[in-house]
Amino acid sequence: MDNGGSLLSLSAPHFPYSATILRRQSAAASISFSLKPQPPPEPPESPDLRRPEKSLGSSSSPSSSPSPKTPLKNPLKGLTNRSSVSPLVQSEVASKVSSFGSSLASKLRLSSKLSPPPPPPPPPVEESRFRDDTKPQLEEPRKPQPEFRQEGKIFVGNLPTWIKKPEFEEFFRQFGPIENVILIKGHHEVEKNAGFGFVIYAAEKSAMKAVEFDGVEFHGRVLTVKLDDGKRLKTKAEQRVRWVQQGEEDSKMSNKSSWHQERQGSRKTLQRILDTNGDNWQAVVSAFEKINKPSRTEFGLMVKYYGRRGDVHRAREAFERMRARGITPTSRIYTSLIHAYAVGRDMDEALSCVRKMKEEGIEMSLVTYSVIVGGFSKAGNAEAADHWFDEAKRKHKDLNASIYGKIIYAHCQTCNMERAEALVREMEEEGIDAPIAIYHTMMDGYTMVADEKKGLIVFKRLKECGFTPTVVTYGCLINLYTKVGKISKALEVSRMMKEEGIKHNLKTYSMMINGFVKLKDWANAFAVFEDMVNDGLKPDVILYNNIIAAFCGMGNMDRAIQTVKEMQKLRHRPTTRTFMPIIHGYAKSGDMRKSLEIFDMMRRCGCVPTVHTFNALINGLVEKRQMEKAVEILDEMTLAGVSANEHTYTKIMQGYASVGDTGKAFEYFTRLQNEGLEVDIFTYEALLKACCKSGRMQSALAVTKEMSTRNIPRNSFVYNILIDGWARRGDVWEAADLMQQMKKEGVKPDIHTYTSFISACSKAGDMNRATQTIQEMEALGVRPNIKTYTTLIKGWARASLPEKALNCYEEMKAMGLKPDKAVYHCLMTSLLSRASMAEAYIYSGVMSICKEMVEAGLIVDMGTAVHWSRCLCKIEGSGGELTETLQKTFPPDWSSHHHRHSFLDQVSDVDSEDDDVVEDNEDDDDDGINSVSGFLSYK
Repeated sequence: MDNGGSLLSLSAPHFPYSATILRRQSAAASISFSLKPQPPPEPPESPDLRRPEKSLGSSSSPSSSPSPKTPLKNPLKGLTNRSSVSPLVQSEVASKVSSFGSSLASKLRLSSKLSPPPPPPPPPVEESRFRDDTKPQLEEPRKPQPEFRQEGKIFVGNLPTWIKKPEFEEFFRQFGPIENVILIKGHHEVEKNAGFGFVIYAAEKSAMKAVEFDGVEFHGRVLTVKLDDGKRLKTKAEQRVRWVQQGEEDSKMSNKSSWHQERQGSRKTLQRILDTNGDNWQAVVSAFEKINKPSRTEFGLMVKYYGRRGDVHRAREAFERMRARGITPTSRIYTSLIHAYAVGRDMDEALSCVRKMKEEGIEMSLVTYSVIVGGFSKAGNAEAADHWFDEAKRKHKDLNASIYGKIIYAHCQTCNMERAEALVREMEEEGIDAPIAIYHTMMDGYTMVADEKKGLIVFKRLKECGFTPTVVTYGCLINLYTKVGKISKALEVSRMMKEEGIKHNLKTYSMMINGFVKLKDWANAFAVFEDMVNDGLKPDVILYNNIIAAFCGMGNMDRAIQTVKEMQKLRHRPTTRTFMPIIHGYAKSGDMRKSLEIFDMMRRCGCVPTVHTFNALINGLVEKRQMEKAVEILDEMTLAGVSANEHTYTKIMQGYASVGDTGKAFEYFTRLQNEGLEVDIFTYEALLKACCKSGRMQSALAVTKEMSTRNIPRNSFVYNILIDGWARRGDVWEAADLMQQMKKEGVKPDIHTYTSFISACSKAGDMNRATQTIQEMEALGVRPNIKTYTTLIKGWARASLPEKALNCYEEMKAMGLKPDKAVYHCLMTSLLSRASMAEAYIYSGVMSICKEMVEAGLIVDMGTAVHWSRCLCKIEGSGGELTETLQKTFPPDWSSHHHRHSFLDQVSDVDSEDDDVVEDNEDDDDDGINSVSGFLSYK
């Protein structure tokens, strides 16, 4: 019964019959204590007791005649103390308590699924549920008449009309601590007072001291100081009673003048417009201006209205206008102003308002703390949000779900899900039930950390707790699946929504389109867009941005620009994100003229370029190796007031590294450090690439030492750059040492690492080690790519073993790899330069390669044609089948005698040109060999 008693005390507000049982039991106890000593027990066949007609406090004897009504059964007959409750009542109470105990035990909690709850504390010692009151109840005393006079309150008259509240309060503070000062404002001139006011002291003794100074002179006026007689409060109470008795309308007509009625109508008009037409800013301002002498309430409404819109300047203006009229702001009005700054993401000004509140002695409410925590949450400052949340816990014992939801949102946005789970558990232990918004916040947090399992746990728990999933709930699920790349499951959620009659909104459609765009599934992305239009929804800016990104991904830049123009026709204002994919698309394709045109178009549309926009332009120019223009964009960026970030300088350094200008790369590295920007692994990779490209390996080693001092670990990209640098110099021993060091540090070599090491072996002429490296790759499951085979072919050609080169070529095709332009050029140049045409199978191999080139439609440039022609002259002399076949890949104007003889004088030695070609191939990115510019082109 101990446990049952404790549960009963918890369930009293929820189960009315529990309170009824308690009243019946206490009444029975009162009966037994008010009667005379218990008479002898009656026969068992008549166990009924008759209820007394009068109240328990009456003095009638228990032997008075009973009521003629049918006697009611009383199960509490014969009780003389609280332990003699009948078994029937005990069983009834026990059954109700046990049923509620089971309902509490089965209460569903979110934290019980996310992490195990802590062990429950030991049950407290149960105290008696019923009071042992042995005294009979007495008649209730008459209610005392209300005292209208307030202790410690004095009236002060004949005040100067220009006096302000601080001076008034400072003068009367000499008699004791003051709780409040009321200075009555003038009727027509609110900047002045009405000539009287009230002072409320904390103690009656202080008020008596102040009254003794009646007649004191204060700024040229003789003050009237006396104790408040309560007349003002009494008048208000009488008006309130008369309003209740006579009715609201009669009271209004009898108590308010026409001026007050007109003013009250203006107030109601303002409230109605705020409730029904709040989006019409002009209507709200017009209604407010029509109010004659707005009060604190109207100013508070306007500050709150501007705060919701995020209009910080007008909210502050309304606040200052209120203070200029002499109206003291309350905690609510300060909270509305702080909310305005929080919406505008200006938390410094919000904290200045908090400091002003504390200086004026205005206590911060729980709503104020909730607004501050929410502001820092949206700003991504979880540490500051935690600070103010802890202060709210110290100042207010009982928190609510709103402030918990905002601090949980702060940690979900910073991906600190462990802290978010702990807050959910803490909230539920405090007896606060999590609303559906907190479930959505947790699902969104698990989406950001890509934790599909826990996200689904929260979704299932939401339904188990009796919540009905909304479009927001399903939107969280769709966003989760699109982020983890499971678009098929997102489509299943979409079908589930349709089955339950929940329609998609713009956000869910945008998530679906964005998911397909990430997978480069353009057809399904446009299909979802058509479904949205068929549902009658009009696209917003975010949806248009996703569609523009889809067009740019397809390479249809003209359609993307046309979509921007459609946005403008529909009164949608493009943003910088609208133009970013278009600028990046043109820059990636090398059309910098178009990219700069779109950049100017973005500025004409009123979009302010950001650092990401400038970075897209610089990236395109760097890829085209137009470093002068890239630096011009950087200077223009500085003039526009946009600060460069780490990515900007790193991209400039990569550009100078690609052209081998180590000095410029180090110059911008120094600028990056001087501006206090963070130096990361990508910055050092650009420096290393510049050093290795120019052959300054000692400088590269110095860079790696600086990385070690900064505790920046070397990854596979850093090792690849260093190995490639030693490979350029043909130092296979240094490259081998780096391979061993890489394995010791636990960095796994990838395909680029092995390809660079094979290049070092090829340049050193150690083809046996190159072959062993290929075997090691196959044993580790690393499959060679086209660049690996190209490097091998070049190595065998250097070793004057064309048959090995042909074998590599055939092996590459057997593995399903399609030869590219670089492979054909490297193989043909090597075979024509060094192969002995006396061997028939070499000749047939060259013929088959020529035919493949002709079938692929390859056309070489004039310089390559002249070089191959000279090799053919050494092989076949005046011409032959090989010459005739290979000339089909020459330019159309090859037959011109002028071109042939002019180029023969400009062509360099065969071997050196062959080496330069392969060196150009090795200078490409680590992801693979790009096209050999200047040698081959498709028709």
